[in-house]
Amino acid sequence: MPESADIAVTSTSRRVWQLAWPTIISNLLFTTVGFMHIKIVSGLGTHAVAAVTTGHRVFFLVQAILMGLSVATTALVARHWGARDRRGAEMVNWTSLGLAMILSGILSIPVLTMPDTIAGLFGLDKKSTDAAASFIFWLGLFNISAAINLILSTSLRATGNVITPLVFLFFSSSLNVLFGFLLAFGVGPFPPLGVSGVALGGGSAGFLITIAFVLFWWRGKFNLTAVKQAAIDRGIARQLVSIGAPSVLEQGIIQLSFLVFFGIVGRYGTQAYAAYGIGISLVSFSIVVGFGFGIATATLVGQQLGAGHRELAVKSGWRGLRMAAAAMTLLSILLVWFAGDLAEFIIDDPLVVKYTTIFIYFIALSQPIMACEFTLGGALRGAGDTRFPLIATFLGIAFGRLLPAWLFLSLGLSVYWIFAVMMFDYLIKATLLTLRYRSNKWLHTAAVVTAPASDAPETIDSDKKNT
Repeated sequence: MPESADIAVTSTSRRVWQLAWPTIISNLLFTTVGFMHIKIVSGLGTHAVAAVTTGHRVFFLVQAILMGLSVATTALVARHWGARDRRGAEMVNWTSLGLAMILSGILSIPVLTMPDTIAGLFGLDKKSTDAAASFIFWLGLFNISAAINLILSTSLRATGNVITPLVFLFFSSSLNVLFGFLLAFGVGPFPPLGVSGVALGGGSAGFLITIAFVLFWWRGKFNLTAVKQAAIDRGIARQLVSIGAPSVLEQGIIQLSFLVFFGIVGRYGTQAYAAYGIGISLVSFSIVVGFGFGIATATLVGQQLGAGHRELAVKSGWRGLRMAAAAMTLLSILLVWFAGDLAEFIIDDPLVVKYTTIFIYFIALSQPIMACEFTLGGALRGAGDTRFPLIATFLGIAFGRLLPAWLFLSLGLSVYWIFAVMMFDYLIKATLLTLRYRSNKWLHTAAVVTAPASDAPETIDSDKKNT
């Protein structure tokens, strides 16, 4: 390989890592919160673990739909930033925040008005269902503030400012666990609210940190500042909807399929259901590493395309994949090695521990394959090609997960067969995304950013570019 190519690859690797590591830590903090929620309520019984697992899944459904909007935000902010158009990036952020508040408000209506009905969809026993409904309601009160935090963090990361969201998330996560524990068990002056206390405490902590986050942004403390105008840009809104709609649909399909899959697992009893929830919380520590590389790859691809560097954009995707695959393979080995110990740390139920351990074995085998979904899928979305990941996701979930799981359930096979079908899902998606990325067709469907508001784009000061 020529020396210039070596330099390019090294630079790409370093840049991917610079963007990835704070995002990985941010996601690990977010995952730790979910893990600690389950650990806090595990002493209350298996029904409490099932309730929190259900509540988290509903909350993730709302957040996942908003993640579709955040994908479009990443693509457009990164493209403007790569083109050194600060004003355009700020308008994208402003418009995306407005859309996020509207969308999260709409999504909160069913969560707040019929939590019992939503919780009842999972087929749990009455005690677990009642606790889950309460968790869903209290956490749903804070959907709008969570949406604001998500979009503002996304916009900052798309400019390369990955440290600021990490700092605020650290405080949010710490207070989330603390408030959740205090309200769950009624420590000091707080009433013992059990499962509801975890949701109320955690949501309140996130709300307080979001207020501080917004105040700092409003006062111009970040490299992206507030536009401070009453209206949003309709042209940018149309772009966000055009790019984000497939991702919103994709995330909706993913989360709804998870709800159906949870329902199938629930047919095997509360213990199998709780084991699945615990297993998800444990393997998430490995999964979010790949997700962090995916966000970094999406950001870097968008910035390189905005700067007109198509070759470097392509290299960024492949380099991100190799780095994510290596990291996730190492972590999957550690997960398998300590699977039993981790399960026993969470809950004292031999059957739940057994189910959880087997689940970890299956999901660990899928980790290197999942790296393709995170990084190459992220690269396509960062370029604005959000439709193909939607197709790949639908095919993987429909033919690799739900249909086989339904068939195995109908045949009366054990829950281990249900756990195993996830590998087929990830294999189908990884194959399709790799073929799409290798074809380079996505370069021709990359998002086109709007023209700058002024004749010459506002340049980005070098001392603020990596703030």
